[in-house]
Amino acid sequence: MLDAALYGGGDSPAVILTYAWDRLLIDPVPGPRGPANFTGLRPLTRSVWTVPADAKPIAPAGSTLPRLAAELPHTFALIDPMHGAEGITRQLEELIEHLAPESIDLLDVGGDILAKGDEPTLRSPLGDALTLSACCQVNAPVRLLVAGPGLDGELPAELLTDRMGPAALTLTAGHVEPISSVLEWHPSEATAMLAATARGVRGLCEVRDAGLPVPLTDEGPTVHEADLDDALNRNELARAILATETLAEAEQHSREVCGYSEIDYERNKANWLGSQPEQKLDPEATLRQLNQFEAKARDRGITHTTFRRITEALGLSGKQRQDLRALLLSSRPEQYAAPLWRIPAEA
Repeated sequence: MLDAALYGGGDSPAVILTYAWDRLLIDPVPGPRGPANFTGLRPLTRSVWTVPADAKPIAPAGSTLPRLAAELPHTFALIDPMHGAEGITRQLEELIEHLAPESIDLLDVGGDILAKGDEPTLRSPLGDALTLSACCQVNAPVRLLVAGPGLDGELPAELLTDRMGPAALTLTAGHVEPISSVLEWHPSEATAMLAATARGVRGLCEVRDAGLPVPLTDEGPTVHEADLDDALNRNELARAILATETLAEAEQHSREVCGYSEIDYERNKANWLGSQPEQKLDPEATLRQLNQFEAKARDRGITHTTFRRITEALGLSGKQRQDLRALLLSSRPEQYAAPLWRIPAEA
């Protein structure tokens, strides 16, 4: 979406360096995946591998990157966090030398990259801190962009106001269109809300397994520029991991600075999920459960939710999310506020 908005998404698609970190809904293995967790990757530089459409995660791992590569014109390259911030810095330096890019944008949806590290609502600071640390160490200008302030359900939008500049652009339905087919299957809640607000959806959206309420406002589709050095000076975790050479080392700094590691949370959740019997998706029972969920959500003032949230709230597994989605769209298509699910005002 950003490529379409800033650069027209035309003849020279972006190279997108990104994590294979799909969380437990797609990938039952805690933490991010590295190159060793895939077959079919192609070398771009000594330390950077691209993820083509025919690449495959090695079971039991899962990843959305090969399908993204199949459906979009961009080149997807894999951030390898296994060698800490120093390893990601090395990847960036090699890419800059190899590609000689016209511009380098570091994009965060939601704005938790602007965190200090002690905010009580912060949940997943490690990936952002690693990329921020790396981008601040390369000898090239990097522009830090925040899309959809507050949409990741971590730092409230009002907390971010003084940490970033005014809106540089506002995403529209036209910018969403090139990825509209991806939104039909991709599980990212933050991207779903960003796209929905760009299409004009407004309200209060419930996300994640914890049911966090996220306001969908006119600020939702905006993209702001923030100062990279200011972000590093503010982000205690990013500063602490500047010289890390392993992911385990960076994770230990997260425990010390933030009081937790999000990968520990994933480990605990994965163990719990592994001990649960798999629920069968019985259409009639599922729709009855959905009615109960919607009634309670309505009482909480919720107007929209994500298919990930419904899947987890109904006790279903990530493998059943698409079947659940198909059931809901076939039975109640009027509630689909693409790519979100609308909670009706009345039962």
